[in-house]
Amino acid sequence: MSTEKVALGKRLFFETRLSSTGHYACASCHQPALAFTDGRDRAVGATGAFTRRGAMSLANVAYNPAFTWANTKVSSLESQMREPLFNDHPVEMGLTAGGAAAVDELSRDQTYRAQFSAAFPNDAAPLSMDHIIKAIAAFERTLISGRSPFDRYVFDDDREAMSAQAKRGMALFYSARVGCVQCHSGLTFSGPILYEGHTTDTALFANTGLYDVDGHGAYPPSDRGLFEITHHAADMGKFRVPTLRNVALTGPYMHDGTLASLDAVLDHYTRGGHKSPRQDSRVRAFELSAEERAELLAFLDSLTDREFVSNPEFRP
Repeated sequence: MSTEKVALGKRLFFETRLSSTGHYACASCHQPALAFTDGRDRAVGATGAFTRRGAMSLANVAYNPAFTWANTKVSSLESQMREPLFNDHPVEMGLTAGGAAAVDELSRDQTYRAQFSAAFPNDAAPLSMDHIIKAIAAFERTLISGRSPFDRYVFDDDREAMSAQAKRGMALFYSARVGCVQCHSGLTFSGPILYEGHTTDTALFANTGLYDVDGHGAYPPSDRGLFEITHHAADMGKFRVPTLRNVALTGPYMHDGTLASLDAVLDHYTRGGHKSPRQDSRVRAFELSAEERAELLAFLDSLTDREFVSNPEFRP
């Protein structure tokens, strides 16, 4: 991490020349105003084709012990970034030949040449795809969200930061009866985290009972989650638990945008999913009164960090 590397990474994050069409950037799917998501059920690549899954939020992404929706092997921002840059099924950024054409294009930009030299001063060839990836990762590690009403209430002891309704919703969220915190725990509301000097558990993946296409817990053949990597029956329909920070801004929800609103999400969980034999045991039906539902939604809204989504440091 360095000031120069982060500044370069920020510019590259919004750089459309890093796509095959010259019209697409990382920010096309990860928009600051939407907590670095895109408002779509499934992300759209540079060629206009839909991918299988929605764009995940980048809020506090530096703490993730694993990346992408359903791959335990992608364990760093740098390794994750190679997927959207070079994937051809589906096409995301659409670069080929290791991004050589994009590197050549940026090399003709005098400002970029100076920025890469400043960011990687000890390298004889500072402008490279490897350094493009490292710079973008450096910028993404600065995307820290921690000034929501929830944060100000809990960490600043600002007793007025959250409404009484949201505080009652927080009690529900953490209650054994509702049980949201069983998966959405910790600083990021996504389970285990990783940080310097600390060894943590692996990332949390769960089958939330979103599908049961055969009565035996199967997910659609088009996307069967972690099972596609491990080929273990127990991993059918397992996807990484996403952060709930800024969740009011990041719909539609679930890995494929199946649930359009937070109300729909609560409907799904209160009925206990599809009650399939493969779904996580923590997904079980519970009841909410109309008042409790409003309280829980108010708490989820209190996780919105307006300073984060409007921060000029995260915009072009």
